[in-house]
Amino acid sequence: MFKAAILGCRGRARAHAKAYQHIPVATLASICDMNEERLHEFGDMFEIGQRYTDIHEMLEKEKPDLLHIVTAPVLRGTMQLIRYSLMDTASEHKVPGVIIEKPIAVTGEDWRQIRDLAKRSETKFAVNTQLHFHPKNLELKRDVTQGKIGEIKLIEASSRNPPVDQAPHTLQLVSSYIDNSKPVKVMGQVAGKNQLNSDQPSPDNAIARIEYANGVQASVAFGPEMAARVLPETSNNRHKRVCVFGTKGFVHWRFENWEKFTCDNGYESGGLNYGEEDAIAQIGLTEAMFDWLEDQKKVHPTNLKQSLAEFNLLLGIYQSGLIRHPILLPFDPPENFIQYMKDTL
Repeated sequence: MFKAAILGCRGRARAHAKAYQHIPVATLASICDMNEERLHEFGDMFEIGQRYTDIHEMLEKEKPDLLHIVTAPVLRGTMQLIRYSLMDTASEHKVPGVIIEKPIAVTGEDWRQIRDLAKRSETKFAVNTQLHFHPKNLELKRDVTQGKIGEIKLIEASSRNPPVDQAPHTLQLVSSYIDNSKPVKVMGQVAGKNQLNSDQPSPDNAIARIEYANGVQASVAFGPEMAARVLPETSNNRHKRVCVFGTKGFVHWRFENWEKFTCDNGYESGGLNYGEEDAIAQIGLTEAMFDWLEDQKKVHPTNLKQSLAEFNLLLGIYQSGLIRHPILLPFDPPENFIQYMKDTL
């Protein structure tokens, strides 16, 4: 039986905890949060007795097999980057596996730190981009893998939230349809600097054309000014989507509906319950982590190195937009990249 722990007991952590009601190979044994009121409310809700306000104490005493880091990348109300330090803490305590919330980074500086950590750490890290495991997405991916839409000609994807917020989900979805082929070149545009002063700094909007190592190209759009609206009069986070065009058809996943065309069945479409799909996806993402812990060959689809490549692509989009020139990937971002964007936009 695997033992799991959660760091950070805000609302998003509830989805992580609920997954353990359906995972027989593991138990959620301990939780940690600096806010004692939030800690005990969460512990009571999920009947977790082992509660800590210090992450080092929890990891030392509990020695979990899997740690969920469910925190923002920046300490709320400050510009203090905390992703790397928490991941490094898990690595130093030799936690076998970690699932960490997206985005994996927010600046060039923390991206470099985490990249270097990935090279030296024995801990297996995966990023919680759970859309990969939505049942309908998995079904549509099988259609693509089985050749039902022919050879992939183009992928088009978008999300209406600011880039750093939803681009990690969107870019991972693109990767998932092409077997995690690495991005090698990007031409992008960026606009707006209102979000550069937020806890998760990024331009307000971005668009790009991406080339991957397998030759596939993708067009992406992020932010309310450029991304497609897929549900009328709803908040921006409800407009995530990915469409894969092939020589014989297409598949199109959206937040609450889907459509596809294949030679076998022609045009089909239907609705989705995002909440139900997301709950199943969280279970699948967590189970895949335990599979990886048991078998080195079963590498998690949203593993850290893949997620770092996708975030580096996002940084490349920013840089391409700022210098008005294509960027070869991987890309080494300049120092003080956020300030550079503030000065340029």
